[in-house]
Amino acid sequence: MNLPFNVTQNELSDLLLNISPVRPVFIWGAPGTGKSALVQKFADDVGLPCVSLLGSQLAPEDIIGIPKIEGETSCFIPPKMIARKEPYVLFLDELNACSQEVQKAFYSLIHERRIGEYHLPKGSVVIGAGNRSQDSAIVKTMSSALINRMFHVQLTVNPNQWLEWAYSENIHSWVTDYITQRPDHLFSEPPKTEEPYSTPRSWHMLSDALKEYGAGEKNIPEGILRVLAYGSVSPKHAGQFLAFVKQAGNKNLLSKIIKGEAKFPSDPSQRDVLYFVAQSFRSKLLMELPKDKQKLDNNTQQLTHRAKAMIKDLSHISLEIAQMVVSSEDDKVLPEWFMLEIIRDLPRLINR
Repeated sequence: MNLPFNVTQNELSDLLLNISPVRPVFIWGAPGTGKSALVQKFADDVGLPCVSLLGSQLAPEDIIGIPKIEGETSCFIPPKMIARKEPYVLFLDELNACSQEVQKAFYSLIHERRIGEYHLPKGSVVIGAGNRSQDSAIVKTMSSALINRMFHVQLTVNPNQWLEWAYSENIHSWVTDYITQRPDHLFSEPPKTEEPYSTPRSWHMLSDALKEYGAGEKNIPEGILRVLAYGSVSPKHAGQFLAFVKQAGNKNLLSKIIKGEAKFPSDPSQRDVLYFVAQSFRSKLLMELPKDKQKLDNNTQQLTHRAKAMIKDLSHISLEIAQMVVSSEDDKVLPEWFMLEIIRDLPRLINR
């Protein structure tokens, strides 16, 4: 499933508070975007215990229970984990990874909040979650009957909201500082090949590894740091993260260059730092320059003026990296009016 609208972490929390008490909610999203953590936070916020069932590891009897003979009739005894006396949040994780038989076992639990003769305690909440088919994860087609029993939302990652959480959870400063400069690197779509890729979960994992090695408090051998980065996040992001750490002592370098207080590093030994700063520069232009030139304000006018001078300076150091700044990489294109000015002033960037 691919819904036309997404919700952020904060919006999802609000939706769960308002909708899940009356209707089951299914959360769609890529692996590592924080679906499970947000459900646990919701349960904590409303003061209910959270019971998680992993759909990919369930059999039908894990839900409906086992039969018991009582006199001349029989009944099903539901599992102890589900059959509770006090209200709780029942979280059905990877619901769309379970078999069709297990999905059918969920019908009455999701729609009527009951299993056989057992009814969930009043005030209980049912929430499901799963990955999308395009996420290269283990998913099965969800039956139309099951889809129609739930309210559906699709989670997206908001870097600012994630950073708020990261600061509160004491995520390693190298990670938070990096994502502050490159918020577009917080999440990347799952690759078709078997390799690490960037998600909020993988950056959290890198933070834990850095803390275990005492990064920042003591020097970590460059080889180990490289293993940690490339073992956690996307290869492209890992390389730029290493360049960021290398120039961490001057983490405001881009801001200083924009203000005219510093220049792009030109020493060949600083090539990786130059590439990182240039990528950060491109990201800033993509985020801050308006699509319509008429919407320029004083700040963006000054940024536009400095940007053209900076691209010119960068082209003298590395024409290739300067071209990268104005390229249409990953279908992300700088505003047309800005590109026209670049073509006019620096035609060799485009013509080469």
